[in-house]
Amino acid sequence: MKKFILILLSVIILAGCQSKPVTGETVAVAGGSYKNVSPNELNTMLKNKDFVFVNVHIPFAGDIANTDLSIPYDQIDIPENLSQLPADKNAKIVLYCRSGRMSAIAAEELVKLGYTDIWNLTGGMADWERAGFEIENK
Repeated sequence: MKKFILILLSVIILAGCQSKPVTGETVAVAGGSYKNVSPNELNTMLKNKDFVFVNVHIPFAGDIANTDLSIPYDQIDIPENLSQLPADKNAKIVLYCRSGRMSAIAAEELVKLGYTDIWNLTGGMADWERAGFEIENK
């Protein structure tokens, strides 16, 4: 009986530790929508990274760990920059910048270009740091 209770408690504790999936906050824009995520939600997403992670801030002010690309927000629609992104417009892409303003502009541009799974870090690297996470290569 004790063994059963220990197993049951272990299952309950492990179930409570499971993180719920990140859904983000939908932002409607011309041509579709993108999702805003908080620093804590992004941190959860980075644990099982299944997206292209893009820093769009200019000038360079550092990276969040596991960043895949740096593309200036105001040049994201240039063919040579678009060629760095997945050809599949349904691929998940997460954008960030220093404050969230540039990445929101880039997110809207990518949606206009037909991308369907765009995510944006609200508050950018500033909120990321305020949440206790680090910026690399400052």
